[in-house]
Amino acid sequence: MLCRLASVGRSSAKVVAPLGCLASRQKHTLPDLPYDYGALQPHISAEIMQLHHSKHHATYVNNLNVAEEKYKEALAKGDVTAQVSLQPTLKFNGGGHINHTIFWTNLSPNGGGEPKGELMDAIKRDFGSFAKFKEKLTAVSVGVQGSGWGWLGYNKEQGHLQIAACANQDPLQGTTGLIPLLGIDVWEHAYYLQYKNVRPDYLKAIWNVINWDNVSSRYADCKK
Repeated sequence: MLCRLASVGRSSAKVVAPLGCLASRQKHTLPDLPYDYGALQPHISAEIMQLHHSKHHATYVNNLNVAEEKYKEALAKGDVTAQVSLQPTLKFNGGGHINHTIFWTNLSPNGGGEPKGELMDAIKRDFGSFAKFKEKLTAVSVGVQGSGWGWLGYNKEQGHLQIAACANQDPLQGTTGLIPLLGIDVWEHAYYLQYKNVRPDYLKAIWNVINWDNVSSRYADCKK
C-alpha cells in the first residue's frame, strides 16, 4: 500500500526497487539506541522502549536478512516468480528497519520545544506557523487507520516540506519520493502498554521528546 500524502503538491509514487548487490552485502544489524530505555520517561515508558527496540525492530531486521538470503538464491536461480513473491516481505521488513532506525534518532530525552534556524523558517513558510504544523502532523498521525506512521518529509523536487501518512511499514522515500525528516510511529506497539488505545494521548506526549537537532540536521543534509 502506498503512502497517503496529506499536503498539497504533486508526488511521485515509486515502486520499491529490488535490493541490489545481495551477493556481497553485509547482514543488517539492530542499531543501538543513543539513550537508555528509560530515558524518555515519563512520556514513553522504559518497558515500551525495550519491547519496541529489542523485540519489534529486531524482528524486522531478522526477517529482512532472511528475505534477502532467499532473494539472493532466487536471483542465482533466475527464479523471477520467487523474486516477485518476496517483494512484499522485503518492503515490509525493510521499511520497518528503515523507519525505526530514523525514529530512534528523532527522539531524545533532551528533546521537545520548537526547532530553530532554517527548519523553523521552512515550517513557518510551508505551514504558516509551528503550531499549525504540529496540529496538522498530529491530526494526520491520529487519522492513520490501523497501523502506520505520520511523517514530515522534504519534497526535493518542489523544495518544500510536506506531511504524509504511511500505512503499515511503508517507507516514506521508497513509496512517495519524500525524504524523511521526522517520523511518528503510530503502531499500537509504540504506545499501547502506556496509553492503551488512546492514540491522541501518546501523540500529545511524544512532542516532549522530539529531537529537533536531529530533524534539523536531516533537513540541512537533504538540501545539499
